[in-house]
Amino acid sequence: MYLLSKYSCFLFYLSAGMNHILSPDFYIGLIPNYLPYPYVINILSGLLEMSLAFFILFPKSLKIGAWGIIILLIFFIPSHIYFIQLGSCVPNGLCVNPIIGWLRLIIVHPLLIFWAWNVGKLNLRLTR
Repeated sequence: MYLLSKYSCFLFYLSAGMNHILSPDFYIGLIPNYLPYPYVINILSGLLEMSLAFFILFPKSLKIGAWGIIILLIFFIPSHIYFIQLGSCVPNGLCVNPIIGWLRLIIVHPLLIFWAWNVGKLNLRLTR
């Protein structure tokens, strides 16, 4: 079960990071307008997601990867709040029912944080 969680976490963040690079327009509108250089922020966050995904693969760097993902997800919270403030609809982009925006913020996002934390925590149990 641990390996399934670890490798699915790796694949999830690798593909999420790649999507930032391959479909930047999808993410640009989700970056709060008070942050400068949204294109650069998007590309850097995608590269960081991919890097942290690879850190998860190796026992010596797994803890760094898991905590890095947690910190990155915390940094993404303003983007989720901004999306809700926009009425869960980005002009020329993603539009969903506002309930979905709230569910992403209060349920999905914490579950993603818990998943990354659990992957790092499980690694500690296996190495003791």
